[in-house]
Parts: sequence; C-alpha cells; structure tokens
Amino acid sequence: MNRKTKRMLKIILPLLLGVFLVWYSLSKVSLSDIMTYLKKSNYGWIIAGMFLGLLSHMSRAYRWRFQLEPMGYKIKYANSFMAVFATYLINYTIPRAGEVARASILANYEKVPFEKGFGTIVAERIADLLVMLFIIAITLFLQYDFIYAFLVERFHPFKIGILLVILIITVFVLFRYIKQSSSKFALKVKTFMNGLLEGILSIFTMKKKWAFIFHTLFIWGMYILMFYITSQAIHDLKDISIGTILIGFISASFSIAATNGGIGSYPVAIYAAFSIFGIAQEPSIAFGWIMWSSQTLMIIVFGGISLAYLPIYNRKNNR
Repeated sequence: MNRKTKRMLKIILPLLLGVFLVWYSLSKVSLSDIMTYLKKSNYGWIIAGMFLGLLSHMSRAYRWRFQLEPMGYKIKYANSFMAVFATYLINYTIPRAGEVARASILANYEKVPFEKGFGTIVAERIADLLVMLFIIAITLFLQYDFIYAFLVERFHPFKIGILLVILIITVFVLFRYIKQSSSKFALKVKTFMNGLLEGILSIFTMKKKWAFIFHTLFIWGMYILMFYITSQAIHDLKDISIGTILIGFISASFSIAATNGGIGSYPVAIYAAFSIFGIAQEPSIAFGWIMWSSQTLMIIVFGGISLAYLPIYNRKNNR
C-alpha cells in the first residue's frame, strides 16, 4: 500500500465511521426526539458550558507560550489563541492535520521554526495524556465497587483473572521484544517512548513549570465542569452522580479520536457509558448530541473567525 492510499484511508475511514455512528445513534433516538429534548433544555446551562469550554481553550493558548519562552520566542497571545481554534476546526476535516497547521501558523506569523513549534505541541499532548490517565485512576478509585460489581455480574471472576494474566504476559513479551529487537517497528516504538519520556521531563525543567501545570489542570477541570454543567440542561439528568459524569466524560474524550472531531461517535460513547448506570438511551444520546453540537458550534464560529482574521491581524501588526 503506497503513501497516497494510506493518506486517503486516514481521511475517508474516520468519515465513514462517523457517518455510520450518526446513523446508529439516530436509529436509537430519532432526530425529532433529540429536537424535543433540545427545545425543553435549559439554554442557560448550555451557554454556561460553552463559556467554560471557551475558558479551557483560552487557557490552552496561554499555556503554549510557557513552552516557547525558554526557546527565546515570545509569541502574541492573539496568534496563539487563533492558532488553537484553527487547530480544532481543521481537525474536523482531516484528523490531526490541525496540529500541523498550528505549528505552520506559528512559523508563518511568529517565525518559530516548524519543528520547534510542533515539538511543543507534542509535549503538551503528553501533559494532557498524563492528566487523562490521572482522571481515569481517580474514576477507578471512586467507582471501584460499582465497576467491580458490574464486571463480576457480566464476566466470571476466573475469566477476568485469566485475561489479566494474559495481558500482563503479553505486555512483558512485547517489552522484551522491543527492547532487544532492531526491526523498524521496534525502532519506531523506542523512538516514540524516548520522545514521550523527553516530553514529560521537559515539562518539569521549563522555567514556568508550575504555571504550566496549573493551566494544564485548569484546562481539564474546565472540560469536566463543562460536561457536568451541560448535562444539567436536560431535566432527566439533573440528579446524575459525579461517578457517572467522570465515566461518561472519559468515554466521550476517547471517542473524539475515533472520528473527525467526534462526529457520530461522541453521542454513542456517552450512551454506552451512561447505560452502565441504567440511564435511558433517549436522554443519554440527546445529551451527547447537545454537548457535541454546542461545543462544535463554538469551534466553528471562533475557528472560522481565526482563520479569516489571522492574516489581517498580522498585517496590521507588521505595519
């Protein structure tokens, strides 16, 4: 398979999966039912959720500057803000193309070399991954009894034990193979892991590391709060527990990687998570669509304005 075919598949397959999941979610709950939930929703909570999402993106733009300052680049906040929103918007068309565009915007308007700008984006993604793993750990701790009971109810404990043993052995064998092998795959994994470790360590060696850590926690705090606040717009979810919110949030976060911007996959992921707690599919899928649509609307508006205004803003500043 040549590179052109691989690139086409990377674009087409997520879109096809998104279309299928849109059809699947609408086959569970009709569009008219979703519109009924939307009409009955409290728009104050939805707008508040969008505002919290905006705060998280503003914080992300501000945090990016901390990574670039040690390299000798003091970028304008407006360029950082517009580059972040351009990233999100472009990712709706071609997965992960936004990150490349973000580094290109910085190279074009702030004269930061592409490889350095892209390296900081990779480092911040590592920081985000660490926080996500921390959230998963907290969720497992808070919901341990429920998750354990849920698994035992559906799977025999002996089978779960066997699967865990197989998983541990598989990881150990892969680790030994990658460590000793010189194949292309092993070298790629080693390079990735070394880059991962370097990125993690760079966070703790930067000049304003505590400010960076604060903004990282703030970003993810806003994400979770945004998710919870928007759920309050739907009457059937008023009494939702923090454990349900966290599991729904984790499931929805992973769904964004499955399709372009989470189209189709986002509502289905929330429905899958909420169904564990016995929440009906109608409010679950309706909430998923409301949550996804409100945040997508914000990204389209700010992302579109950013792409249009970037050359105008920088032309004025250059003059």
